[in-house]
Amino acid sequence: MLNQKKAYLFAGLVIMFWATVATAFKIGLRYLDPPQLLMYASISSFFVLFIISAWQGKLKLLTAYSLLDYSRSVLLGFLNPFVYYLVLFKAYSLLPAQVAQPLNMIWPVVLVFFSVPLLGQKLRPGAYIALFISFVGAMLISSQGDFLGFKNSDTLGVILAMGSSLVFSLYFIFNLRDKRDDEIKLLLNFFFASLLIVVYNLLSGDFVIPGPKGLAVAVYIGFFEMGVSFLFWLKALKYSSSSALVANIIFLVPFLSLIFIHYILGEYIYITTFLGLILIVAGIFYQNKGFLTKKK
Repeated sequence: MLNQKKAYLFAGLVIMFWATVATAFKIGLRYLDPPQLLMYASISSFFVLFIISAWQGKLKLLTAYSLLDYSRSVLLGFLNPFVYYLVLFKAYSLLPAQVAQPLNMIWPVVLVFFSVPLLGQKLRPGAYIALFISFVGAMLISSQGDFLGFKNSDTLGVILAMGSSLVFSLYFIFNLRDKRDDEIKLLLNFFFASLLIVVYNLLSGDFVIPGPKGLAVAVYIGFFEMGVSFLFWLKALKYSSSSALVANIIFLVPFLSLIFIHYILGEYIYITTFLGLILIVAGIFYQNKGFLTKKK
């Protein structure tokens, strides 16, 4: 029972951190453009992960990895955080937070379809029902209160927000197949991604020193969206008597996030956002009933 309480404690901290990040993204983008925000957030995340890995005595694992292992880390770091967050931050710069955040949530449904060619799994018909439910939810959210006209919708922003789920799904599968230590994998991801985003900003002439407010938000995102929260989530799953029980709690995040979005960002929450979010979560739940068969 003690371990289950620890699981809920860590899961609760993760939920609180992740519920604030949509708001933090929008605030950070007031001071920095997407590549700049990603650069400082990624570097911040690398440093906190380095400190945690050193404290755990895991840095010695770095000497045991082969050139192929480091090549995998370059690929994983390129997908996430480099491409994933560049796309996601751009989507947030174009859309209200209440739209970008739930549209990004469809990645578990997309993941099922990527698992067919990449993991050799076979779909059951119910997976298409889950996709349809989530798609209807995404369309409702994208309408921003306009059920028929979509006059308020930014097409590029919607494409980017949903496209980020494709990138994360690819990353999730490749990361799943990599059996190295989770913390060290994440550390290397952020190391190589930080190098990539620094070079990107230098080549684009977008390298700037942020003011204290922009830097503070970037560090917050790096610590609590990209770094510490992931490690806390692993601990919650480790301590819980049922990983499914803890995993389902995470669906509280988008609903709690709407509270921060409304009261801090001042966004009026459309009924279409709430209804669409319910459909997306319902689609993910329905999909989790098991619509993948074993490997062929």
